[in-house]
Amino acid sequence: MTVLVLGSANLDLVYEVERIPAPGETVLSLGFGSFAGGKGNNQAVAASRAGADTRFVTALGADASGDRLAAEARDAGITLLDRRVDAPTGTAAIFVDRRGENSIVVESGANALLTDLTAAERDAIADADVLVLQLETPVPTVAAAVAAAKAAGTRVVLNAAPSGDVPLDVLSDVDVLVVNEHEAADLAGPGDAVGFLTARGCAVIVTLGAEGALVGVPGEDPVRVPSYKVNAVDTTGAGDTFVGAFAAALDGAGGAVGLEALVAATGFATAAAALAVQRKGAVPSIPTLEEVREFRDAR
Repeated sequence: MTVLVLGSANLDLVYEVERIPAPGETVLSLGFGSFAGGKGNNQAVAASRAGADTRFVTALGADASGDRLAAEARDAGITLLDRRVDAPTGTAAIFVDRRGENSIVVESGANALLTDLTAAERDAIADADVLVLQLETPVPTVAAAVAAAKAAGTRVVLNAAPSGDVPLDVLSDVDVLVVNEHEAADLAGPGDAVGFLTARGCAVIVTLGAEGALVGVPGEDPVRVPSYKVNAVDTTGAGDTFVGAFAAALDGAGGAVGLEALVAATGFATAAAALAVQRKGAVPSIPTLEEVREFRDAR
Protein backbone atom coordinates (compact mmCIF):
# COMPACT_ATOMS: atom_id res chain seq x y z
CA MET A 1 0.00 0.00 0.00
CA THR A 2 1.44 3.36 -1.10
CA VAL A 3 -0.02 6.49 0.50
CA LEU A 4 0.86 9.93 -0.82
CA VAL A 5 0.06 12.84 1.49
CA LEU A 6 0.01 16.32 -0.02
CA GLY A 7 -0.25 19.03 2.58
CA SER A 8 1.12 21.20 5.33
CA ALA A 9 4.13 20.95 7.60
CA ASN A 10 4.55 23.19 10.65
CA LEU A 11 6.79 23.52 13.64
CA ASP A 12 4.41 23.21 16.61
CA LEU A 13 5.12 25.42 19.63
CA VAL A 14 3.19 23.74 22.44
CA TYR A 15 2.37 25.47 25.73
CA GLU A 16 0.88 23.54 28.65
CA VAL A 17 -1.57 25.74 30.58
CA GLU A 18 -3.99 25.37 33.43
CA ARG A 19 -6.74 26.72 31.18
CA ILE A 20 -7.00 28.19 27.69
CA PRO A 21 -6.72 31.98 28.09
CA ALA A 22 -9.90 34.00 27.59
CA PRO A 23 -9.83 37.13 25.39
CA GLY A 24 -7.60 39.71 27.05
CA GLU A 25 -6.29 37.22 29.65
CA THR A 26 -2.65 36.29 30.24
CA VAL A 27 -1.80 32.89 31.76
CA LEU A 28 1.54 31.42 32.71
CA SER A 29 2.74 28.31 30.90
CA LEU A 30 3.28 25.15 32.94
CA GLY A 31 5.57 23.66 30.31
CA PHE A 32 6.76 24.13 26.74
CA GLY A 33 7.98 21.98 23.86
CA SER A 34 8.50 22.24 20.10
CA PHE A 35 7.53 19.39 17.80
CA ALA A 36 7.11 18.56 14.13
CA GLY A 37 3.49 19.15 13.14
CA GLY A 38 1.08 20.39 10.51
CA LYS A 39 -1.89 18.34 9.37
CA GLY A 40 -0.13 16.96 6.31
CA ASN A 41 3.01 16.05 8.21
CA ASN A 42 1.05 14.44 11.05
CA GLN A 43 -1.03 12.38 8.64
CA ALA A 44 2.05 11.24 6.74
CA VAL A 45 3.72 10.09 9.95
CA ALA A 46 0.52 8.31 11.02
CA ALA A 47 0.28 6.48 7.70
CA SER A 48 3.94 5.49 7.84
CA ARG A 49 3.74 4.22 11.41
CA ALA A 50 0.60 2.28 10.47
CA GLY A 51 2.62 0.36 7.91
CA ALA A 52 2.05 2.19 4.61
CA ASP A 53 4.79 3.06 2.14
CA THR A 54 4.37 6.82 2.58
CA ARG A 55 5.41 9.79 0.42
CA PHE A 56 4.86 13.40 1.44
CA VAL A 57 4.58 16.48 -0.82
CA THR A 58 4.97 19.70 1.15
CA ALA A 59 6.51 23.18 1.10
CA LEU A 60 9.19 24.18 3.61
CA GLY A 61 11.16 27.36 4.15
CA ALA A 62 14.89 27.44 3.55
CA ASP A 63 15.47 27.76 7.29
CA ALA A 64 16.38 25.74 10.37
CA SER A 65 12.75 24.79 11.02
CA GLY A 66 12.45 23.42 7.48
CA ASP A 67 15.66 21.42 7.93
CA ARG A 68 14.35 19.97 11.18
CA LEU A 69 10.97 18.98 9.73
CA ALA A 70 12.60 17.38 6.68
CA ALA A 71 15.00 15.38 8.84
CA GLU A 72 12.27 14.18 11.19
CA ALA A 73 10.01 13.15 8.29
CA ARG A 74 12.79 11.05 6.80
CA ASP A 75 13.54 9.57 10.22
CA ALA A 76 9.87 8.48 10.31
CA GLY A 77 10.44 6.43 7.15
CA ILE A 78 8.71 8.90 4.82
CA THR A 79 9.88 9.59 1.27
CA LEU A 80 9.90 13.39 1.24
CA LEU A 81 9.08 15.38 -1.91
CA ASP A 82 9.60 18.84 -0.45
CA ARG A 83 9.80 22.23 -2.06
CA ARG A 84 12.03 24.83 -0.47
CA VAL A 85 10.36 28.21 -0.95
CA ASP A 86 11.03 31.86 -0.18
CA ALA A 87 8.93 32.02 2.97
CA PRO A 88 9.37 30.91 6.59
CA THR A 89 8.40 27.36 7.46
CA GLY A 90 4.86 27.21 8.84
CA THR A 91 4.36 27.41 12.59
CA ALA A 92 1.54 26.70 15.03
CA ALA A 93 1.08 28.03 18.57
CA ILE A 94 -0.79 25.37 20.55
CA PHE A 95 -2.22 25.79 24.05
CA VAL A 96 -3.11 22.55 25.86
CA ASP A 97 -5.06 22.66 29.12
CA ARG A 98 -5.23 20.21 32.04
CA ARG A 99 -8.10 18.29 30.42
CA GLY A 100 -6.14 17.72 27.21
CA GLU A 101 -8.22 20.20 25.21
CA ASN A 102 -6.38 22.59 22.92
CA SER A 103 -6.54 25.92 21.12
CA ILE A 104 -4.39 26.44 18.03
CA VAL A 105 -3.22 29.41 15.93
CA VAL A 106 -1.48 28.55 12.64
CA GLU A 107 0.83 30.77 10.58
CA SER A 108 0.83 29.13 7.15
CA GLY A 109 4.16 30.51 5.96
CA ALA A 110 5.61 28.22 3.28
CA ASN A 111 2.43 26.12 3.15
CA ALA A 112 0.63 28.96 1.35
CA LEU A 113 3.11 28.58 -1.53
CA LEU A 114 2.28 24.93 -2.23
CA THR A 115 0.72 25.81 -5.60
CA ASP A 116 0.81 24.66 -9.23
CA LEU A 117 1.60 20.94 -9.06
CA THR A 118 4.88 19.96 -10.71
CA ALA A 119 5.22 17.11 -13.18
CA ALA A 120 7.06 15.05 -10.54
CA GLU A 121 4.25 15.62 -8.03
CA ARG A 122 1.62 14.57 -10.58
CA ASP A 123 3.64 11.43 -11.29
CA ALA A 124 3.80 10.69 -7.56
CA ILE A 125 0.01 11.05 -7.32
CA ALA A 126 -0.44 8.64 -10.23
CA ASP A 127 1.92 6.09 -8.66
CA ALA A 128 0.12 6.07 -5.28
CA ASP A 129 -2.71 3.80 -4.17
CA VAL A 130 -4.21 6.52 -1.96
CA LEU A 131 -3.87 10.31 -2.02
CA VAL A 132 -4.52 12.10 1.29
CA LEU A 133 -5.34 15.83 1.34
CA GLN A 134 -6.32 18.49 3.90
CA LEU A 135 -7.10 22.22 3.79
CA GLU A 136 -4.00 23.85 5.33
CA THR A 137 -2.72 24.37 1.78
CA PRO A 138 -4.42 26.39 -1.00
CA VAL A 139 -7.78 24.96 -2.09
CA PRO A 140 -6.93 25.28 -5.83
CA THR A 141 -3.96 22.97 -5.22
CA VAL A 142 -6.21 20.51 -3.42
CA ALA A 143 -8.67 20.60 -6.34
CA ALA A 144 -5.86 20.09 -8.85
CA ALA A 145 -4.52 17.12 -6.89
CA VAL A 146 -8.01 15.57 -6.72
CA ALA A 147 -8.36 15.92 -10.49
CA ALA A 148 -4.92 14.40 -11.09
CA ALA A 149 -5.75 11.46 -8.85
CA LYS A 150 -9.10 10.93 -10.54
CA ALA A 151 -7.44 10.83 -13.96
CA ALA A 152 -4.87 8.31 -12.72
CA GLY A 153 -7.27 6.05 -10.83
CA THR A 154 -5.72 6.89 -7.47
CA ARG A 155 -8.11 6.73 -4.51
CA VAL A 156 -8.65 10.11 -2.76
CA VAL A 157 -9.15 10.72 0.96
CA LEU A 158 -9.94 14.37 1.71
CA ASN A 159 -9.85 15.62 5.29
CA ALA A 160 -11.79 18.89 4.99
CA ALA A 161 -9.98 20.49 7.93
CA PRO A 162 -9.66 23.15 9.01
CA SER A 163 -13.10 24.18 7.77
CA GLY A 164 -12.91 25.98 4.46
CA ASP A 165 -14.72 26.51 1.21
CA VAL A 166 -14.51 23.23 -0.68
CA PRO A 167 -16.30 23.40 -4.04
CA LEU A 168 -19.01 20.75 -3.86
CA ASP A 169 -18.18 19.57 -7.38
CA VAL A 170 -14.75 18.52 -6.06
CA LEU A 171 -16.47 16.07 -3.70
CA SER A 172 -17.78 14.05 -6.63
CA ASP A 173 -14.17 13.08 -7.41
CA VAL A 174 -13.31 12.32 -3.76
CA ASP A 175 -13.60 8.70 -2.65
CA VAL A 176 -13.71 9.31 1.11
CA LEU A 177 -14.39 12.59 2.91
CA VAL A 178 -13.29 12.71 6.56
CA VAL A 179 -14.69 15.51 8.73
CA ASN A 180 -15.60 16.14 12.34
CA GLU A 181 -19.08 17.28 13.40
CA HIS A 182 -18.31 20.99 13.00
CA GLU A 183 -16.66 20.58 9.60
CA ALA A 184 -19.56 18.43 8.41
CA ALA A 185 -22.05 21.13 9.46
CA ASP A 186 -19.97 23.83 7.73
CA LEU A 187 -20.10 21.86 4.48
CA ALA A 188 -23.65 20.56 4.68
CA GLY A 189 -25.52 23.08 6.83
CA PRO A 190 -28.12 22.02 9.41
CA GLY A 191 -29.77 18.64 9.13
CA ASP A 192 -28.54 15.28 7.86
CA ALA A 193 -24.89 16.02 7.05
CA VAL A 194 -24.05 12.43 6.13
CA GLY A 195 -26.97 12.21 3.71
CA PHE A 196 -26.17 15.59 2.15
CA LEU A 197 -22.50 14.76 1.64
CA THR A 198 -22.93 11.20 0.40
CA ALA A 199 -25.40 12.57 -2.17
CA ARG A 200 -22.34 14.24 -3.74
CA GLY A 201 -21.08 10.75 -4.58
CA CYS A 202 -18.40 10.25 -1.94
CA ALA A 203 -18.22 8.07 1.14
CA VAL A 204 -18.18 10.07 4.39
CA ILE A 205 -16.59 9.52 7.78
CA VAL A 206 -17.79 11.91 10.49
CA THR A 207 -15.60 11.68 13.59
CA LEU A 208 -17.42 12.29 16.87
CA GLY A 209 -14.60 12.35 19.43
CA ALA A 210 -15.45 10.22 22.43
CA GLU A 211 -18.63 9.08 20.66
CA GLY A 212 -16.74 7.29 17.88
CA ALA A 213 -17.53 7.90 14.21
CA LEU A 214 -20.31 7.67 11.63
CA VAL A 215 -19.56 5.91 8.35
CA GLY A 216 -21.77 6.60 5.36
CA VAL A 217 -21.83 5.59 1.69
CA PRO A 218 -24.26 6.70 -1.01
CA GLY A 219 -27.59 4.89 -0.86
CA GLU A 220 -27.08 3.14 2.50
CA ASP A 221 -27.83 3.97 6.14
CA PRO A 222 -24.79 5.21 8.09
CA VAL A 223 -23.04 2.89 10.54
CA ARG A 224 -21.70 4.05 13.91
CA VAL A 225 -18.24 2.82 14.90
CA PRO A 226 -17.74 3.05 18.69
CA SER A 227 -14.77 4.73 20.34
CA TYR A 228 -12.51 3.48 23.13
CA LYS A 229 -12.83 4.86 26.65
CA VAL A 230 -9.45 6.35 27.59
CA ASN A 231 -8.11 9.22 29.70
CA ALA A 232 -7.14 12.01 27.31
CA VAL A 233 -3.91 13.88 28.04
CA ASP A 234 -3.57 15.91 24.83
CA THR A 235 -5.95 15.81 21.86
CA THR A 236 -3.53 17.64 19.54
CA GLY A 237 -3.06 15.63 16.36
CA ALA A 238 -5.62 12.96 17.21
CA GLY A 239 -7.71 13.77 14.15
CA ASP A 240 -4.62 13.61 11.94
CA THR A 241 -3.65 10.28 13.49
CA PHE A 242 -7.12 9.02 12.58
CA VAL A 243 -6.82 10.15 8.95
CA GLY A 244 -3.33 8.75 8.37
CA ALA A 245 -4.11 5.44 10.04
CA PHE A 246 -7.40 5.23 8.11
CA ALA A 247 -5.63 5.72 4.78
CA ALA A 248 -3.05 3.06 5.63
CA ALA A 249 -5.79 0.61 6.58
CA LEU A 250 -7.80 0.95 3.35
CA ASP A 251 -7.81 -1.97 0.93
CA GLY A 252 -5.30 -1.14 -1.80
CA ALA A 253 -7.60 -2.24 -4.62
CA GLY A 254 -8.97 0.51 -6.86
CA GLY A 255 -12.59 1.47 -7.34
CA ALA A 256 -15.26 2.59 -4.89
CA VAL A 257 -14.73 1.72 -1.24
CA GLY A 258 -17.45 -0.51 0.20
CA LEU A 259 -19.14 0.07 3.53
CA GLU A 260 -17.56 -2.99 5.14
CA ALA A 261 -14.03 -1.89 4.22
CA LEU A 262 -14.74 1.64 5.44
CA VAL A 263 -16.02 0.39 8.78
CA ALA A 264 -12.95 -1.83 9.23
CA ALA A 265 -10.54 1.02 8.41
CA THR A 266 -12.48 3.36 10.70
CA GLY A 267 -12.21 0.89 13.57
CA PHE A 268 -8.45 0.71 13.14
CA ALA A 269 -8.15 4.50 12.91
CA THR A 270 -10.32 4.99 16.00
CA ALA A 271 -7.95 2.77 18.00
CA ALA A 272 -4.93 4.72 16.72
CA ALA A 273 -6.54 8.02 17.74
CA ALA A 274 -7.44 6.63 21.18
CA LEU A 275 -3.78 5.83 21.76
CA ALA A 276 -2.69 9.25 20.50
CA VAL A 277 -4.82 11.25 22.95
CA GLN A 278 -3.13 9.51 25.88
CA ARG A 279 0.25 11.09 24.99
CA LYS A 280 1.55 14.64 24.64
CA GLY A 281 2.39 16.29 21.33
CA ALA A 282 1.16 15.59 17.81
CA VAL A 283 3.87 13.50 16.12
CA PRO A 284 5.26 12.04 19.41
CA SER A 285 1.79 10.69 20.24
CA ILE A 286 1.20 8.79 16.98
CA PRO A 287 1.28 5.03 17.58
CA THR A 288 2.90 2.30 15.52
CA LEU A 289 1.06 -0.55 13.81
CA GLU A 290 2.18 -2.96 16.54
CA GLU A 291 0.90 -0.65 19.27
CA VAL A 292 -2.51 -0.33 17.63
CA ARG A 293 -2.79 -4.10 17.22
CA GLU A 294 -1.81 -4.73 20.85
CA PHE A 295 -4.28 -2.08 22.03
CA ARG A 296 -7.16 -3.63 20.07
CA ASP A 297 -6.27 -7.17 21.15
CA ALA A 298 -6.35 -6.08 24.80
CA ARG A 299 -9.88 -4.66 24.51
